[in-house]
Amino acid sequence: MAMLEVQDIHAYYGNIQALNGISLTVEEGEIVTLIGANGAGKTSTLRTISGLLPPRKGKITLEGEDLLKYKAHEIVYKRVAMVPEGRGIFARLTVAENLDMGAFSRDDKDGIEEDRERVYELFPRMKERITQVAGTLSGGEQQMLATGRALMTHPRLLLMDEPSMGLAPVLVESIFETIQEINKEGTTILLVEQNATMALSVADRGYVVQTGEIVLHDTAANLQQNEMVQKAYLGID
Repeated sequence: MAMLEVQDIHAYYGNIQALNGISLTVEEGEIVTLIGANGAGKTSTLRTISGLLPPRKGKITLEGEDLLKYKAHEIVYKRVAMVPEGRGIFARLTVAENLDMGAFSRDDKDGIEEDRERVYELFPRMKERITQVAGTLSGGEQQMLATGRALMTHPRLLLMDEPSMGLAPVLVESIFETIQEINKEGTTILLVEQNATMALSVADRGYVVQTGEIVLHDTAANLQQNEMVQKAYLGID
């Protein structure tokens, strides 16, 4: 049984169809990436999984349990966390307060403190800026904080939406190294990323999304060698 199974999902924004029969699986311990052009349906897929965009048709299960019967905030209690596109930090709260918000679904004080220290190990800058107001952080620091806040839920499945967006190349490499580190520690990751080269370099498998549909699925290594993927997403002629 796959950790996450998405079956034939159809989702809409009003009368505009965003997803047209999306199906995918994520096995425990994997990094799986969704690649595709802007507007292809990648973010909408994550939004349906996290409960923010209820589908009109289809099925989503987490280790066999139906996720669609839960609201977005209830899915967090199932240890599914999302790092949203654009970070979505609480700009007027401090770094420490943002991390506290990430742990709202928990009452295990020792576990919370252990995860907080792990966040500081992954992102030393967050510890240096613990009392700083989040809205005054740089873009890279805000991405670190958004990821750290999600990790404070102690997720078994982490959804990441465009973690490299707007970051300098040196920070992009750092973020993807951190993604690999988080995965090695046991967190399963479903990654949406415009930078297909970086995404496929860390993923086990990938799905190519076009106009709300999956058009290609393979191992990351095979997708890197696929001629269509190379031309459309990797900048290789």
